[in-house]
Amino acid sequence: MSEFEEILPAHSAAIYREFQAGRVIVRDVWDSNRSELRANPLYNLLYNHLSHFRTFYEHLGSELVFNETGAFFFLKESSEEENEEHDENAFRVQVILLLIGRYFARSGRDLEYLGRPDAGLNEQDLSSLASDEEYQEILRAARFEKGVPEALDYLEKRHLLFRAGAGRCFLSSAGLYFLQELVREFEQG
Repeated sequence: MSEFEEILPAHSAAIYREFQAGRVIVRDVWDSNRSELRANPLYNLLYNHLSHFRTFYEHLGSELVFNETGAFFFLKESSEEENEEHDENAFRVQVILLLIGRYFARSGRDLEYLGRPDAGLNEQDLSSLASDEEYQEILRAARFEKGVPEALDYLEKRHLLFRAGAGRCFLSSAGLYFLQELVREFEQG
């Protein structure tokens, strides 16, 4: 039996839809019904059949990238026209993550707590972020006209942030990884 026969078409299609929606596929996803992180079956499928999916996406003109540190997968497009859209998305993600990181660090908390469901950003944090005029101007410049709520939705749609209830959210392993990379770049620059 070939690897293609081992993988259900519905599962491959689900992975493809995630990538086409601009999402990363993280190892653990937030289960809001149980209020806990749970294993992501799509991540496990990619991980267990990595060579198959790398070849598959290569045939589609993309590169499947596995980030071991942040425990996530993403697609890197190889065509030129995709790069402009990708750059815009990457820029918008970076702006939001930097604002969250800056706010969190200024409040005297360790950035690691942003990745914990029991910590992250609480209602008071979200309110403070939303009422800060400088942050609002920066978000508008990044085309988030509705401010913090729209920016958080943007991260959530890409699996870079999870909502742990109405007034609490935290970064996924991928979101925290990207924030830490931005901090490292800033410290070296």
